[in-house]
Amino acid sequence: MIACNASLATGPDITEFWSWAYSDLLSNTVRSIYAEYLVAKALDALEEVRLEWDATDLRYHGYKIEVKASGYLQSWRQAKRSVIEFGIAPQKNGWDARTNTYLGSGRPSHCYVFCVHTDMGREHAAPQDLGRWQFYAIPTSQVNATFRDQKSVRLSRIRALTAGVGYKSL
Repeated sequence: MIACNASLATGPDITEFWSWAYSDLLSNTVRSIYAEYLVAKALDALEEVRLEWDATDLRYHGYKIEVKASGYLQSWRQAKRSVIEFGIAPQKNGWDARTNTYLGSGRPSHCYVFCVHTDMGREHAAPQDLGRWQFYAIPTSQVNATFRDQKSVRLSRIRALTAGVGYKSL
């Protein structure tokens, strides 16, 4: 049997849990969720809580937005910086969490927002600093036309389609 901490007798501290589980913003999983939050915050679209496994990351005034995130730094020790690449594979069976229905194959969003954490050195990395992010918004129709059934795309290809903007311009 595991000994119980006296503070747990009244229930766990949700802030402590969030800090314990999600404070590593260089982790691929957490960085992706953080990027979704940043885009939602910039669009003032925080009224709906994030739904895990939904076919699209955000909904904003009837539009579905897919958010992708990457960065040069990772949580683990690296011999060199990561190449910025995003997964863009069409979904085989997208699931709409709100209606509990499968949408079929394809890219169900109206647009993509590619988010890049730009810090290059671990000693001063600060993913919480909004000035250290770049955002690239591309309509899904353009993603489909340009990349077709491609499963991933590098930042250089994204930059060929659109200029990055800072958080305040998102």
